[in-house]
Amino acid sequence: MPYVMVQIPKTPAPAQRSVPTSADVARLAGVSRATVSYVLNNTSAVRISEPTRRRVHEAAEELGYVPHAAARSLRAGHSRMVLMPAPAIPVGSLYSRFINELQQALGRLDYTVVQYGSPGPAGDDAARAWAELRPVAVLVPGSGLGPQGVALLRRSGARAVVTLGPEAVRGAHALLMDHAAVGRAAGAHLYARGRRRIGVVVPEEPGLEVFSRPRLDGVRRSLRGTGATVTELPLAYEEEAAAALAARWRDLGLDGVFAYNDEYAALLLRALQDEGVAVPGDTALIGADDLMVGRLLRPRLSTVHIELPSGRDLAELVDRAVREPGAALERREVLGAAVVARDSS
Repeated sequence: MPYVMVQIPKTPAPAQRSVPTSADVARLAGVSRATVSYVLNNTSAVRISEPTRRRVHEAAEELGYVPHAAARSLRAGHSRMVLMPAPAIPVGSLYSRFINELQQALGRLDYTVVQYGSPGPAGDDAARAWAELRPVAVLVPGSGLGPQGVALLRRSGARAVVTLGPEAVRGAHALLMDHAAVGRAAGAHLYARGRRRIGVVVPEEPGLEVFSRPRLDGVRRSLRGTGATVTELPLAYEEEAAAALAARWRDLGLDGVFAYNDEYAALLLRALQDEGVAVPGDTALIGADDLMVGRLLRPRLSTVHIELPSGRDLAELVDRAVREPGAALERREVLGAAVVARDSS
């Protein structure tokens, strides 16, 4: 019996779904492409009624339309990307809250915040890598960036460079954070409580010296000319290191201690209690940052409350600098420090 070849038709491949465009959104919403652009780019110069805005957003959501960032950048003459190099040092919850608030505020102003985290080059060398991304603004935490790095970023299209640190940098807007004020507040508080032999915990963790050294210097300046002594206490953030320090506490003869921040204060408090050192009876203790952990300890921890700049205010500074790149540079003292006295001092 002869075989009969039967050709089974292939199932056609599903059609490739085309990427939705602003023209598709305009047709579905019954408006012009210009109106779609005005609505999705949050253009404030053109008045669009709320029902029209709602129709455009609903059409864009139904179609899965996302504006093309590169095309929008070409139309605007610059990107809407704000680059934030990730700090090269550990940051606590206080700084994290500030960053979150800043990102939300910039988002409401239609900027995209990108955190750039990369080990290796720092300062002016890192500025070249940042410039390759063509951000419209760069917010640089800490120190290290110099005038050459600022100039490179500006030549590469960054309309605003803002530094957050102890010193201003030529060519950049500056939010000046004087961490010596934290130490001055802590030192003055301990002295007012009658403490005259004061220790200052200085973290051994690499990178924290940008904060810890000014805080130590602030304590020293607050006690200058009083006859009180200041003892530097290097400490790793480890239970064993804290226990070793507490074991020689009586030999040190200290009656007060500023423990850099609340986390180091909590670490030291437990070690001192284990060693039988009474707080505040034998030694008064104060931290900084006013973290929740300090309120949960017993005795409750005295601390220096730090007032960081408002994320909303910083976002508005960035927006002004982007819109007016030739305007005068702004310099602001933004770090406030005030003691919150509790049971440990």
